[in-house]
Amino acid sequence: MPQPRQVLVVSDHTGITAENMARALLAHFPDEDLNYSLRPFIDTVAKARALAAELEAADTQAEKPLLFTTITVHEVLAELRRAPAVHFDLLSRSVQQLEEEFGRPAVRLPGRFHDMADQQGYLGRMEALDFALATDDGVGDKQYGLADVILVGVSRAGKTPTSLFLALQHGIRASNYPLAEDDFETEQLPRPLEPYRTKLFGLTIDPQRLHAIRTQRKAGSRYASLEQCEYEVHRAERLYQKWNIPVRDTTSSSVEEIASGILSYLR
Repeated sequence: MPQPRQVLVVSDHTGITAENMARALLAHFPDEDLNYSLRPFIDTVAKARALAAELEAADTQAEKPLLFTTITVHEVLAELRRAPAVHFDLLSRSVQQLEEEFGRPAVRLPGRFHDMADQQGYLGRMEALDFALATDDGVGDKQYGLADVILVGVSRAGKTPTSLFLALQHGIRASNYPLAEDDFETEQLPRPLEPYRTKLFGLTIDPQRLHAIRTQRKAGSRYASLEQCEYEVHRAERLYQKWNIPVRDTTSSSVEEIASGILSYLR
């Protein structure tokens, strides 16, 4: 049985951004069997030399690994390029184009992609994260007036991960409110949400998909039953329609795609 193709993501910092970029590119080849490995903090010639030697020792007749990197220090990158791999430099070419455009050399320091000089933006994201955690799952509704958006939806529709993503990546203060069975006794908005109608954004999901997710969490429970999932989703959608709440279907969307839709609405 053929082994998955190795994908190495090498960075002089945490590698999170590099991995996201690599995965975004490789997502265009969904039929490929890939195995990802992240190698962060390769920020010296010695570390790059050691990694190249490791790959040389492991080299076989199999397909060479795909190596994605965001390293910009010439000496480190040159050492890494000795490794037996198919290399994809995610930054250098763009940095060179910008050097030509600005007419001066770039400051090629390890980890520069995560420049902490943007203290205001960083602190804003951390504050938004604290806010999202403090108002998660219907808690802290007295702070809803400070929210940029309040995500509404049934349990396991994707509210919490979307709230945290909006905070961490975009500095958006996102609260979320779980619609429970008690909220469907009438077609009125839950009382904590009534003063904030213009901030509400609904998330919905296919009942079959919701059933599968809840079954993983609480198999055999009424909470996870298909009948209960259908009831809650349909009642939530009626509520959205009645109160003109914008809606995003999360059934087959990634957190990034859900967040993008919300950002477009907010803008």
